[in-house]
Amino acid sequence: MERISSDGGMPAHLRGAVIALGNFDGFHAGHQAVAGAAIAWARREGRPTIIATFDPHPVRLFVPDAPPFRLTTLDQRERLFAAAGADAMLVFHFTRALASRSAEGFVHMLVEQFGARAVVTGEDFTFGRGRAGTVALLGELGRPLGLDALAVPPVTDASGAVISSTRIRDALVAGDCATATRLLTRPFAIAGTVIHGDKRGREIGFPTANMEMGPYLRPAYGVYAVRARLPDGRLADGAANLGIRPTFDPPKELLETYLFDFSGDLYGQTIEIELIERLRGEAKFETLPALVAQMDDDVTRARAMLRG
Repeated sequence: MERISSDGGMPAHLRGAVIALGNFDGFHAGHQAVAGAAIAWARREGRPTIIATFDPHPVRLFVPDAPPFRLTTLDQRERLFAAAGADAMLVFHFTRALASRSAEGFVHMLVEQFGARAVVTGEDFTFGRGRAGTVALLGELGRPLGLDALAVPPVTDASGAVISSTRIRDALVAGDCATATRLLTRPFAIAGTVIHGDKRGREIGFPTANMEMGPYLRPAYGVYAVRARLPDGRLADGAANLGIRPTFDPPKELLETYLFDFSGDLYGQTIEIELIERLRGEAKFETLPALVAQMDDDVTRARAMLRG
């Protein structure tokens, strides 16, 4: 998998590609349908497949003070795109200059700068200044330039509701991991560098790998049964507290993960924590013994849930 930047040109061996074009934050079942159509088209014609994404998210440019809402980092998207079968990821750096480009100018850029032969999008995809470009206009503008276009209809779940990043965010904010997992086709996962904390967990018999949340959406605070992907690729079960640790002063937002039956030094390394099930909300305890008793119960419940 290669990562290409919109700031540069397209390598010769990737020109003539079929490009799946969208933001693809989360790369949920609907996004996967768009990518899958692009990959199938490219394979039929013996062409490379590129999945394009935007960074930062357009919302971040136009509403810079918006609360964190990301479902995936660029590194996570790159791994997901590779697993889907793409040859490369194209990252459009979403700047004022790109946002102000006309719809016609955007299509010319796809053909001239990136050598696109075909583009696959969702039916709701818009592009160009003022979001004036529609999938119909994409086909109309691309045709004279030799650029074919395909729009993939929305994907719905068993209830008939359209699968979207908004539904996934709403589920996570409500602490509904099962719905988020179903729509994503995998658990929501937070990747980050393990940092040094105040070692309180170690002092009470529950050493934790601590991570900051960064740009991720904040799921409902509380205690979760989790599965961690370690730097060497191993998976480890655990229980994690996501929140501000109200029992301790000063409050500090962290994801603190206690890994079952694990020993080792993870400081400075990147791990990925999958939220499997929310066990309870975050709570303040008046004494450390009360906190330890609750954590014992949390661990017992998490072990049983993850075994099942």
